[in-house]
Amino acid sequence: MPEYLPLLIVGAIIGLFTLGFTLAFILEKDKKKSMGFERNMKDGEIIRRLLRYARPYIGQFVLVFFVMLFSIVYDVVSPLLIGRIEELVKGNFALAKLWSMVAVYAGILVVSLICTYAQAILLQRVGQKILSQIRMDVFTHIESLSHEQLNNIPVGKLVTRVSNDPNAISFLFTNVLITLLKNAMVIIGVLAAMLVLNYALTLMVLCFVPFVVLFTVIFRKFSRKVHRRVVDATTALNTYLSENLSGIKIIQSFNREDRKMRDFERKSAELRKARQGRMLVFSIFRPMVYMLYISTVLTLFYFGATARIKDLHWFGQTITSGVVVSFYMYINKFYNPIQTLAEQFDMLQRSFASAEKIFSILDIVPEIVDEPDAEPIEELRGEIEFKDVWFAYKPGEWVLKGVSFHVLPGQSMALVGPTGSGKTTILSLIVRNYDIQKGQILIDGRDIRTIQIASLRRHFGQMLQDVFLFSGDIRSNLLLRMEGVSDEEVMEACRYVNADSFINRLDKGLDEPVRERGNNFSAGQRQLLSFARTILHKPSVIILDEATANIDTETELLIQDSLERIRTIGTMLIVAHRLSTIQHADNILVLSHGEIVEQGDHQTLLANHGPYYKLYTLQYNKQKLMKE
Repeated sequence: MPEYLPLLIVGAIIGLFTLGFTLAFILEKDKKKSMGFERNMKDGEIIRRLLRYARPYIGQFVLVFFVMLFSIVYDVVSPLLIGRIEELVKGNFALAKLWSMVAVYAGILVVSLICTYAQAILLQRVGQKILSQIRMDVFTHIESLSHEQLNNIPVGKLVTRVSNDPNAISFLFTNVLITLLKNAMVIIGVLAAMLVLNYALTLMVLCFVPFVVLFTVIFRKFSRKVHRRVVDATTALNTYLSENLSGIKIIQSFNREDRKMRDFERKSAELRKARQGRMLVFSIFRPMVYMLYISTVLTLFYFGATARIKDLHWFGQTITSGVVVSFYMYINKFYNPIQTLAEQFDMLQRSFASAEKIFSILDIVPEIVDEPDAEPIEELRGEIEFKDVWFAYKPGEWVLKGVSFHVLPGQSMALVGPTGSGKTTILSLIVRNYDIQKGQILIDGRDIRTIQIASLRRHFGQMLQDVFLFSGDIRSNLLLRMEGVSDEEVMEACRYVNADSFINRLDKGLDEPVRERGNNFSAGQRQLLSFARTILHKPSVIILDEATANIDTETELLIQDSLERIRTIGTMLIVAHRLSTIQHADNILVLSHGEIVEQGDHQTLLANHGPYYKLYTLQYNKQKLMKE
């Protein structure tokens, strides 16, 4: 009995750890149920959807599989060779035979290294292609979402889904999956070789396998949970940064730097805690596997030494020094993949967590889509008609109530009224940024839902109050990737809207750099560039939404002249608080609480002495006082 005491001690230690981890697993499971966590996507579903991206490259993966088979020969054969060398050196030594064994060993090693290199190159090429495809799919899907859906998703979250998350998925294809497969095959190959070499010692090694499996299952549960926390905390931090860096001027204006810094520190602390939790789980699992490895090696030495000293045979198997050396190497190669399994599971769960987040975006069904019978429209005359249109952003809270009007091709129509009366909503409905609940919107006599969205919007030119310019230069912002347009045509459009008045003064002209959001240009200059950009794309209907709201009087005169020229291009819809900009409109709609309270041209509305007259008189008196 005393000779089995070391084995009993080892078994007791492993049993205590197993009991502790099992209790933690059970308690965590109960805790999850009691807290009511939302149901997450299953691993099988994630793998099935990810394999769709791998299917076009099945040939490359098959090639990698066969290359991998050659690379694992070294792991299976090398311990046998070392064991033979051990017995050769200890027994009937022959130098020629030693050299031949060394040559075989070196040859197998070289082949394994070459195969490993080829495997890495092939996987990286495939992985980068899959990465690009995932990013394109996510970005394209985001572009298909409606304005309302985009308003409900923080920009930082979308940036994380397009930039960070696909990287983790790419690593899944280039490293994790193939490494897991290779490790599984190494384990199978090593077990087969050990069984052939000495099945008694192999049975001893297999006694520790159930504990390895149990620890791995427990680790997988905790690992996935902490990975979700890391991904969520990273997304929250990116969203916070995106929003607050965009609004940094407001923060400085209201002296709220300290408050925002505390919020940033809190979110950074949450991310730090999440990552520390992941490190904790990882730091527990790998030492546990290493403990099992050391226990297996010690048990091997114990049995080997006992058999050698007492000349014992285990299950009729003789244990020689060569067998002990080979088994020592096999145990190392058996546990090494399992030890790295911690790192691989770490990456696997990171990939699954990122994939889950990406699929959560891809699973959002776009609200505004083409109807099955929708067709493109090649030409647009610009006739617009609203028939008893009702619309609400939220059910029951009507923004438009039975709005009806008719705009003939080439006419200009202005929308005026207090904030919240529905002016901008009407413009958004015409280009199907939203769908109405009741009524009908006609373009050239066709319901806009029978026209393909991309085809419809191609004929509209929209100039908004907040002009967005992209980083690059003036030319790229005017063309927006439009090809086949010469610089002379670009400058002709700029001259048409008076934008050449400041472009010609710039050192680099059209090549003048544009910083983020165009903040190196004034509001008026950005608006003139917006006009030129719209003219270049030759729209049939022009929309101006508060295009003169934030500009000075001098620039407003330039824009007024530009508007007079643009008026001849096609139908024009204008929203403006400055009534001076809409006096020449063919028809003016006055809205209040989502309803049209009066309409007509400027002179007719003034003669009616209604809401428009009161609004115009108020603005006129205000301007008069400012001049005095």
